[in-house]
Amino acid sequence: MIHKSLYFLCILCLLALSIQGQSCFENFITARGDQLYDGKEIFRFISFNIPNLLTVEDNVPFAEKNAWRFPDEYEIQDALNSILAMGGSVARTYVITVKREDDGPEIPRFVLGPNKFNEKAFQTMDMVLAIANRLGIRLLIPLVDNWKWMGGKPQYAQFRNQKEEDFWHHPQIKEDYKATLKYILTRKNTITGVAYKDDKAILAWELGNELRDATPEWITEMAKFIKSHDQNHIINDGIQYENIQDYLTGNPYIDILSSHHYEPTPDRMIENIKSNIEKARGKKPYYIGEFGFISTQAMRFLLDSVIQEPSVAGALIWSLRFHNRDGGFYWHTEPCGNRLYKAYHFPGFPSGNSYDETNVISLFIEKAAQIQNRKPVKIQKPQPPHLLPIHDVGRISWQGSTGAQHYLIERSFSPEGGWETISNRVCDAAISYGPLFHDETAETGKSYYYRVKAWNYVGYSDPSNIAGPVLVDFITFADELENYGRMYSWEGNLSFKTDFCRSFKEDFHRIEGEKGSEIVYRVPKPVYGFSLLSFAQEDKALFSISLSRDGKDYQEVVPKRENYFPEGKDYDYWLPIAYKMDQIQGNSLYLKIRFLCKSQIGRVEIQYGK
Repeated sequence: MIHKSLYFLCILCLLALSIQGQSCFENFITARGDQLYDGKEIFRFISFNIPNLLTVEDNVPFAEKNAWRFPDEYEIQDALNSILAMGGSVARTYVITVKREDDGPEIPRFVLGPNKFNEKAFQTMDMVLAIANRLGIRLLIPLVDNWKWMGGKPQYAQFRNQKEEDFWHHPQIKEDYKATLKYILTRKNTITGVAYKDDKAILAWELGNELRDATPEWITEMAKFIKSHDQNHIINDGIQYENIQDYLTGNPYIDILSSHHYEPTPDRMIENIKSNIEKARGKKPYYIGEFGFISTQAMRFLLDSVIQEPSVAGALIWSLRFHNRDGGFYWHTEPCGNRLYKAYHFPGFPSGNSYDETNVISLFIEKAAQIQNRKPVKIQKPQPPHLLPIHDVGRISWQGSTGAQHYLIERSFSPEGGWETISNRVCDAAISYGPLFHDETAETGKSYYYRVKAWNYVGYSDPSNIAGPVLVDFITFADELENYGRMYSWEGNLSFKTDFCRSFKEDFHRIEGEKGSEIVYRVPKPVYGFSLLSFAQEDKALFSISLSRDGKDYQEVVPKRENYFPEGKDYDYWLPIAYKMDQIQGNSLYLKIRFLCKSQIGRVEIQYGK
């Protein structure tokens, strides 16, 4: 019988243990028959994949050309606290990344070449494991990718000027991969002092991610090699087809099996899972390592079929992204599922309504409890957010609180008191990679202090830190192009776009205009500056921008144009191009944008009242 109080014991651990070398865990997870065990207790789970937990691939603000970076402590804690707050006990990371031939110098990877490793990368992994131990979250860690996105099998072959398929056979390439395995297994965590091979937070090593064409000989050789250095952790084959390969059920070096599921219909998905259950029954534990891009109702049927079958260890939904240290969340539009789905954010937000995000999170909380025979966790009041430095009252952001649904913004002339609420329902998932709030009620020439409180239905957090004083030089008017509401007038062939967001720096509110279309803005005081963030398929002139005092006679201006073409070419990116101008003289109240060709705009800012 599953230990019903596991979650609550881990909470107690948080109060008693420091991050240094401490762990909630007493046991390694073991496999016996077709079940997993935590000591004498059966171990089962419903949880999420967290692809950015070791390496962020989604740092895509408009002016950033490199989408890759390592998560920091705040982000890692938010990710794993989100799992804990939903009652989860497991998370699956993505792979140990490998340097690609087309990587720019700023793109970080774990493996830089044969037997060459990035210490900063592994210090990030040290932090992930330290926090996982402290919070009581077990990790499934795939060791190499079958695909090129984060570097993997193709790159190991390229290091030796060999073909991709030689990864399975070439003696030197296999030795290179073993060198990586040995480095990982024997590494001593710089935070906890515990070698990875002795770390109880690691649930299992996956030989890789979706190693579809791995040979039985390679699987056995690598699993045997891991066991020669690490007798503590169970090993997953890493093949992860929709259907378990028959030969794996009898391989003595593979302890646990898994499959990934993105079939075109839920019925086919469930049928394949049931077939896998029968193949593994009585032989090895089995879990669903990835599934998704189905309706909430279909997800419920799938999870119920998992929970009702005791020989299934668990299932992991694809996927969860966490808060961004620069404010808001990381975003990731999935290329599958008709481009409808984005990565989920806890606790669910209106921006995810098209894929029923809030109800999916609620379903997760329900089923994570049900598979462990306990009551669902109660959502806790959020911790205070952290307000980031403010240099412009038109660009206010904060590091969000795990589980917060929205935020209250307060302003004062003194840090000692007199706080005034200026907005009370600001959501940090309403936009992607932009300022979370702009204060249009401030007065130029005055200085203000700001603080923020997080809210969910349990209540408000304590206030954040205080930022200020901030001298107001001008007011910023901002339009995120969600609708026509912020425009003064418009004409021509214009349409709002919310799809294919990955191609537009994950901007999910944009307007597309055909040649000759126009947008006009009006502000209450003379325009001092403006910026326009746009996207185009070609590098050419996109707009004619003009100013007017009365809305009749316009004078064209020539703003500075800045290109932010991305380094990577893995997605069908449109070209990010910014138009900016400041220190504008005169009394212009109107700004007109005329499209010279088909293009899109993601954000317009106008500074006025200088």
